[in-house]
Amino acid sequence: MRCTPFSFLPLALLFLLLLALPVEMVKNSDFKTCNESRFCRLHREFATNSTKTPPKVPRYSLNPATIDFTDSKFVANILDSQTNQELSLSLSFLNHGIVRFRIQETDQNSGRYQGPGNYVLKDGENGLQKIDSKNFKIEVNTSPEGTKTHLISFYQNSLGEQMQLAITESPWTISLLQNNKTTIEVNTRGLFNFEHINKKQEVSSSQEQTSESSESGSTVAQKPSFEEKFKNWVDSVPKGPQSFGIDINFPGSSNLYGIPEHASPLSLKVTRDDKEGYSEPYRLYNLDVFEYLNDSPMALYGSVPFLISHSLENTVGLFWMNPSETWVDVSKTQSPALLNLFNKYVSGSTSGNKMSSHWISESGVLDAFLIPGPTSKDVFLQYSSLVGTTSLPREFSLGYHQCRWNYLDQADVLEVNDKFESNKIPYDVIWLDIEHTDGKRYYTWDNKKFPDPVAMQEKLAKHGRKLVNVVDPHIKVDQDFRVSKEASEKGYFIKRNNGEDYKGWCWPGDSNWIDYFNPEASKWISDQYSFENYNNTTPALFVWNDMNEPAVFNGPEITMEKDIVHFGGIEHRDVHNLYGMLVQKATAEGLINREPVRKRPFVLSRSYFAGTQRYGPVWTGDNTADWEHLKTSVSMVLSNCLAGINFNGADVGGFFGNPNPELLTRWYQLGIWYPFFRAHSHIDTKRREPWLLGEPYMTYIRDAIQTRYRLLPYWYTLFYENTLTGMPIVRPMWVEFPKQSGLFDMYEQFMVGPALMVTPVLSEGEAVTQRIYFRSQESYHDLFSDYQLPGPETHDTMTMLGSQSVFVVGGHIIPTKERPRRSSQLMKHDPYTLTIYTSMHGSSKGSLYIDDGETLDYEKGAFIYREFNYTGATLTSKDGAPSSVDSPAKKKFIESIKHIRVERIVVRGMMNSFKRAIINENGKERSVEVTCTKEKRGVCTIRDPAVLITEDWSIRLSFD
Repeated sequence: MRCTPFSFLPLALLFLLLLALPVEMVKNSDFKTCNESRFCRLHREFATNSTKTPPKVPRYSLNPATIDFTDSKFVANILDSQTNQELSLSLSFLNHGIVRFRIQETDQNSGRYQGPGNYVLKDGENGLQKIDSKNFKIEVNTSPEGTKTHLISFYQNSLGEQMQLAITESPWTISLLQNNKTTIEVNTRGLFNFEHINKKQEVSSSQEQTSESSESGSTVAQKPSFEEKFKNWVDSVPKGPQSFGIDINFPGSSNLYGIPEHASPLSLKVTRDDKEGYSEPYRLYNLDVFEYLNDSPMALYGSVPFLISHSLENTVGLFWMNPSETWVDVSKTQSPALLNLFNKYVSGSTSGNKMSSHWISESGVLDAFLIPGPTSKDVFLQYSSLVGTTSLPREFSLGYHQCRWNYLDQADVLEVNDKFESNKIPYDVIWLDIEHTDGKRYYTWDNKKFPDPVAMQEKLAKHGRKLVNVVDPHIKVDQDFRVSKEASEKGYFIKRNNGEDYKGWCWPGDSNWIDYFNPEASKWISDQYSFENYNNTTPALFVWNDMNEPAVFNGPEITMEKDIVHFGGIEHRDVHNLYGMLVQKATAEGLINREPVRKRPFVLSRSYFAGTQRYGPVWTGDNTADWEHLKTSVSMVLSNCLAGINFNGADVGGFFGNPNPELLTRWYQLGIWYPFFRAHSHIDTKRREPWLLGEPYMTYIRDAIQTRYRLLPYWYTLFYENTLTGMPIVRPMWVEFPKQSGLFDMYEQFMVGPALMVTPVLSEGEAVTQRIYFRSQESYHDLFSDYQLPGPETHDTMTMLGSQSVFVVGGHIIPTKERPRRSSQLMKHDPYTLTIYTSMHGSSKGSLYIDDGETLDYEKGAFIYREFNYTGATLTSKDGAPSSVDSPAKKKFIESIKHIRVERIVVRGMMNSFKRAIINENGKERSVEVTCTKEKRGVCTIRDPAVLITEDWSIRLSFD
C-alpha cells in the first residue's frame, strides 16, 4: 500500500488538493519507460540497428590465445574490436547439466559488483557443485571459412540423451545441444554489448566525443554519460555507464513464461514488432506501484529473472543472476541456418521459428545459468538446486488470513474474532496495518487503541489463532524513538554518497532505512523482534514486511536514488532488487531466534527476488476490486509459482475499491486455490467481512473457506513435496500435460498439485457457462459430488454462484480432514479421510506429510511421509520418507500422533460393489463392512477402518 505524495500535508489543505486531483489509477509518468532509461534505450537501439544492418565484421570474438579448459571450466577472453579491450568469459559445468556463464572485465577489481550469489544461491557461491570433467569429450573443428567451434560433450540428461555445448569463436556464440538438437542459443543474434567501466577521472577527451558507426555496428553509448536525469532527480552515476545486454534464444520454442512480477498474461507477449504485443520490454525493478494496470510489462513489487521456454519437444530455462535494473525484450524470430561447424551434429533445430529474449542490465556482472531440462520436472529441480525451494511453512499459515488497513483498535479485533466464531467461519490469522503503531514507529503499539496487546493475543491464541503486525523497513527519524536513536548511533542506516545517513519520506514522515547489507545492522534489526525488544508481543504474533522495495515517497520512481551507498561501498543500483529479500530474511531470522525452541517464522513480504522463497510468502500487491484484476491474479500467481515463488497469493476482494457481493464471492472461490490465502482492503473501502454481505453470500464464502480447511492435509503435503522436487504447488495446465499445445497459453484453468484441476469463474454472472478442458484419456471426478466425466474431451458446464468447477484427475488419492473447526490448530489431532479417485484402469496413488507444524524438528527427521497405493482393489500405506532418520525428535513426534487414525476411506469411480474390507495391520487381520452405491462408476465407503496414520497397513476390498 502507499499514499499520494501529499500524505503529510495538513488535512484541510490535503482535502482541497484532493478535490482538484482527477481520479486515476497508476500515474505512468511516475515510472520510467525504456526510452527514459539511458542504458535500456541505447541497448534497444543497438538491437534495432544490428538487426536492420548486420555488421560485416563481428565486433566481439574470442581471443584464441586465451582459451583454456581446466577443472570443469572453459575460459577465454572476448575481444572488443572497436575498443580493443578484452572481457573475461567463463563457462562452468554444474550438477544436473546446468551451464553457468559469466562475463566481466578482465580486471576483477574494476569496481563491478560481484556479490549477489552469496545472497541468492541457496548454498552461496562455494556451494555450487561442478560435474567431474574426467569423462568430458572435447572436439575443436574448423570451418572452410576458418571459424573454430569447440564442442564439449559433458552430461547425459534425464532421458539419457547426450548434452553438448558448442562454443564458436567468431562471432562468439554458445549453443546448448541435447540429442543433437539445439535447445538454447546465446548471442546468435549478435546483440551482445558491454559497457566498460570508465571512472570519471579516467575518461580522456577522445572518449568524450561522439562515436561513429563502424563495420562492426554502432557502439552502445555514443559518449560516456556520468549523470542521468529523470524529472527532478539527478543520478550522479559515479562509476560511469557499465550496462550490458545479450540475446538468449530458444529454437523451436512456442512459449516463454516467468520473469515475474508483471500484471500480464501467463505466456509472455512479444515486445518487439508485434501489434498484438507490447511496445515496451518487461521491466524487472522493484517498485511501489499504486493501483497497477492490467496487461502491462511495467515493473511491480518483485523481480525474479527466471525464464522458462516450453515446446512440444522440450522445456528449458534461463536464470539471470543480476539484481540491478533489468529489461527483457521478447520476440519471435526465424532462425537462420547457422554456419558453425557443429551444424553436422544438429538435426532439424537450426532453422525455423524460435522465441528470443534480449536481456539488458544496468550494472554488475553478466552472470547467467542455462537450465537444460529437458522436461518441466527437470527444469524445476535444476533451478531449485540453485536458489532453493519454498521453506516448509508454519501449518497455520496455509489457512485463511483476515486483513484490513486497518482494524481500528483492540475491541475491533476481538469483535471480528467473535463474529468469525458466531458465524462458524474458520480463520487462522488476523492482521494489523500501520495504524496500530505509536505514530508509525514500528515495534511499538498505540496504547490508546491497544491498551493490552498481550491479552488480545492470548485470547486469539485460545482459539488457535495468530496476529500479524506490519513492520515496514523505514524508521521514523526521532531521537526519542529507541530504534531510530540506536541505529543512528551505531551507523546502521544506508548512507548518501557523501557519508550522511540517507533520509527519505514515507509513512512516518522523515525516515531512515536500515542497511541490510551490513551484517551487524542486519543482526541488530533481527534482534528487535525479541520479546524483550518488541514489547507486548507473544509467540502468537508474526510479521508483515510491506513497503520494502523500498518505497520512498519523495524518491525517483517512488524508491531510493541509485547512487546512495550500502555497506562495503556497494551502490544501491547494483542491489536494488535484493533489498526487500534481505529485509524479509532478517525478520525471519529474528522470529526464529526469539524463543528457546526454534520455530518456523511467518513473514509476508511485498518485495522479492530469486531466493525469497526460503524466507516466507509474498503477495501480488495493491490490486483493484474488479473482474479484470480477479482474472489477472491467476496469471500472476502462476508466474510466481513457475519462478519458484510458490507461497504467494493476491488480495482477495481487491485492495482498492468496493467489490459487489458477487465479485467478492467469486474471489473467495478463487482465493482458496492461492497458496497464500488472505483477504485485504484499503482504509477507505467499506468493511467487507463475510457476514456483512448477508445471505446467501456469507454461506457461499463460508463453504469456500471450509473447502480450503478440508484440504489442508493435501496443501501441506504439496509444500513438503516442493522441498524435494521444486515442482510448482499451483501450476499451469501445460506442466501436467506438456504435449497438449492447446494448453500452452491457458491460465483460466490450472492445477493445484498433480491432482486438482480448477476452473474458476472469472467473469460476471450469477450463472456462468464454463468450458472445461479434460486433456488426458482419464476419468475426471467432481470434487464436490459423485459426478464423473471422461477425457480427453471438452465439456461445457453451468456454474452457479454458490458452486465451483473443480475436478480431481483420476488416479489420485486425496487426504482430507472433514470435521469443521475454527482454525487449523484445532484440527491438529483430527482423524483423516482418504478419498480414492480411481483412474480408467481402476488404480490410484497419493501421499501425506505430517509434522508438528511449527518447529524445525522436521530437519531432524521428526515427520512422517506416507505413500498410498490403490491397485487390484487393495489399498496400502507405507513409509515414503526419502531417508530414514531414527532420531529422538522423530520418536517423540511419532509418539505424539500415534493415536491419529483414518476414520473413513471413500473409493470413487467403482465398477463393482464390495461388501467387506479385509484389513491387515501389524500382522493382524480383521474385516469391516463396506457400503457401496448402486450406480455404474459408483462410490464405496469404509467407515472407521480404525487404521493408524503412522503405521503400515493394507485394506483389500472383497465381494464376500
